[in-house]
Amino acid sequence: MRKSILLFTFLLSLSCYGQSDSREIFTGWEDYQTFRVGSYGEMLYQHMNYGANRYKATDGAPRDNRSYLAIPRTIFAFDYKFRDDIILSTEIEFEYGGTGAAMEYEYTEAGEYEGFEVEKAGEVALEQFHITKRFAPWLNVRVGHMIVPMGITNAHHEPLFFFGSSRPEGEKALLPSTWHETGIAVVGFLPTFKYEIMAVNSLSPNGFSTENWVGSGKQGVLEDVLTTNPAVVARVEYSGVKHLRIGASGYYGRTAKNTAKPAYAGLKGAVSILSADLQYLSRNFTARANFIYGDLSDSKAISETNRKVFKSTFGGTPVAKNAMTYAVEAGYNISSLFGLKTKLYPFLRYEYYNTAQSVEEGMKDFPRFKRDITAFGLNYYLLPNLVVKADYAIRRIDNGNYNSEHTFGAGIAYATWFFSK
Repeated sequence: MRKSILLFTFLLSLSCYGQSDSREIFTGWEDYQTFRVGSYGEMLYQHMNYGANRYKATDGAPRDNRSYLAIPRTIFAFDYKFRDDIILSTEIEFEYGGTGAAMEYEYTEAGEYEGFEVEKAGEVALEQFHITKRFAPWLNVRVGHMIVPMGITNAHHEPLFFFGSSRPEGEKALLPSTWHETGIAVVGFLPTFKYEIMAVNSLSPNGFSTENWVGSGKQGVLEDVLTTNPAVVARVEYSGVKHLRIGASGYYGRTAKNTAKPAYAGLKGAVSILSADLQYLSRNFTARANFIYGDLSDSKAISETNRKVFKSTFGGTPVAKNAMTYAVEAGYNISSLFGLKTKLYPFLRYEYYNTAQSVEEGMKDFPRFKRDITAFGLNYYLLPNLVVKADYAIRRIDNGNYNSEHTFGAGIAYATWFFSK
């Protein structure tokens, strides 16, 4: 815990320096006059050397060989200016081919087979739908459905902005990804700063679990999305030194009353999250780092309530008090050494995450969810906005006390504006 706080303090202190050259695509209100249409998406192949039930055997996941081929997400974006100071922004996301019904094995933390669970085979979701009123560059008011900018992947989630064929595991495990909620925000742009302050829907404790901490707590499984206890989110990014961008985010929201059943009476279920991240992006060298630490109050009582009341619907596994992840990655464009215009980035990434970093007194520890990953691979840019990716990851469980897991991934990703006027 002490090391985690020191690391967060160190990353946050770096915000005294920095200049961003993020080359992001889905920004820039001045880049079009009336409207623009764009898209980003990913195609992914993965091969694993371990079985799907990772929790039944005492030594970890059994040895197996299995592969997946999927389209994790395709997003279509449309921005429209009613006038220069009033802007509509929308993104519609298709996950895994759209909607449908599927039967899924559900493995609990203890490794017992729970039976079949009926789920959507894919998803069509309104990822963003908001209207922004511009008063000045440093003061803009936004209302609608927005990205919750917690962590570097949610804040900058287009697939060109991370190495590897899939999003970093730790952020996906701890938090919803991509995390989007409805509310109101104040957003400002200064020469070296960007800030966001928002009030949005909070999470629901129904879906909190050992494996995903609060990552499966996003409302929407039930028809009503409650805002009895909204959440407050803030993010600041500093870019005062060339090539460097530093970000820090904070989140706080009570969750106990955001459920259809009054099962959490007397509880707060407060979720507090801090994150810090940095990106260095020069002509040929890229490096990123991120850190997230989260705390959940009343985790023991929520775990017991979920086991008794919501197990048949949500699984009902215990949820830890604290969760944590951090990661570093770096890559270099070796094509520049040979004077080639296309870019080829070998990269190396290290990631740690634990969705059960610490538990309340009286709860058992969950060492299987302590994981560190070493990954290496290539990103080959066919075009500035089209990249082919391949990587190999070695995942250690609880410092090697359980079977290690190996994954090979390959994919293609793009992000572009098709047309603007």
